[in-house]
Amino acid sequence: MDADVIVIGAGVAGLAAARELAQKSLDVIVLEARERVGGRVWARSPDPNLPPAELGAEFLHGRAPQTLALLRAANQTTIPLTGKLFAFDEGALHDDESRFTDALKIFDAVSTLENDTTVDDYLRRFDVDPKRRATAAMARAFVEGFDAADPRIASVRAIAAEWRSGEQVTSARPRAGYATMVERLAGDCTAAGAQIRTSTILRRIEYRLRHAAVTATTGEHVESLEARAAVIALPVGVLRHASPESGVTLEPPLPPNKQRALGGIEMGEVMKVALWFRTPFWERVAEGRYRDGGFFQAQTHAFPTYWTQYPQRRSLVVAWAGGPRAIALRDRPYQELLSTACEGFGALFGEADLARSEFQFGIMHDWTRDPFARGAYSYVRVGALTARRELAQPIDGTLFFAGEATSLDDQGGTVNGALESGLRAAREAAAALRTA
Repeated sequence: MDADVIVIGAGVAGLAAARELAQKSLDVIVLEARERVGGRVWARSPDPNLPPAELGAEFLHGRAPQTLALLRAANQTTIPLTGKLFAFDEGALHDDESRFTDALKIFDAVSTLENDTTVDDYLRRFDVDPKRRATAAMARAFVEGFDAADPRIASVRAIAAEWRSGEQVTSARPRAGYATMVERLAGDCTAAGAQIRTSTILRRIEYRLRHAAVTATTGEHVESLEARAAVIALPVGVLRHASPESGVTLEPPLPPNKQRALGGIEMGEVMKVALWFRTPFWERVAEGRYRDGGFFQAQTHAFPTYWTQYPQRRSLVVAWAGGPRAIALRDRPYQELLSTACEGFGALFGEADLARSEFQFGIMHDWTRDPFARGAYSYVRVGALTARRELAQPIDGTLFFAGEATSLDDQGGTVNGALESGLRAAREAAAALRTA
């Protein structure tokens, strides 16, 4: 045997699993297809003098105890999101702090439903009520944006449960981004004896009771490894496409219950563009009215959501479109997306020309077309409420599953959900190896 456990994927779930296993004195090898660790956590800057932008995960949602503990271990603090919310309506921006809370409340009646239904079908019932029609439209927009989900197929029960799990908790962001946390995780892994091999692409997993044989490639080199167990910490979008045609094979194929679970979990689509301006010009317009603006929403724009770095005074702005809005942008050229995001932000203030003149750099990453992600983060289809739990179940005490899509406590799509899933899978694998 080359190792006790092979971990497939060095995102935060895989790294959390590897650290836990290595600290239990098990021999661990981590295989990562990318040339870096972190997976869908990735910060980049177009210039070393500019602060980096998170092209993947950016915020903390809910209580996030594992995330906070890791950030503290990396000497990091968090910043609560205290900026004002402005909504663009009838050609002007309005201070509208109540929109999000009102949109949350519209899901209060979900618990009374006899059967699960789609978000879209649930919200249609409010279209006949003039007093709640606008709130229902905002709730639909939040599901598309916040959950990166298509309301026509997303489970309203799953969406409502995940939103409730974060109630009464202030969202935040790591003060210096997620990079130091990922570095700390990877450093803890290697310090405990785990090997992390990047640029190593999984090709095949053959498994039977207490035995996993993995074939991977690094460049033109083909390597075969054997272990007593494997933790699969791949995004659900990659697992759904596991086949000889995609270059990844599982032998035997995943059993029917796993296939059903994968069919019940979708990967949300996101277009996220980071924009650097020479100055935070929006703080000066309209006599400083938007100086403390944190989020700006405009449902009529191609990018319906923008956010600043407030309370940090920076000239970095993020443009965001999720779900069907992201799909509508998918085939636009890169430079056109940057221009659309920049001009759309300026148009919020009636200052499109000023935004163009202040614009310095823009970058983005298309997670849907990324072959090692195939989407941004997961959500549950209507009628598939048990899919995350079914996907998380081990196979033959040999294959164990981690990743935000396997979160068991309504933290799907979050960094903390990924961390928890990695710890769970590691503990399951360690327990199985002890009894072998």
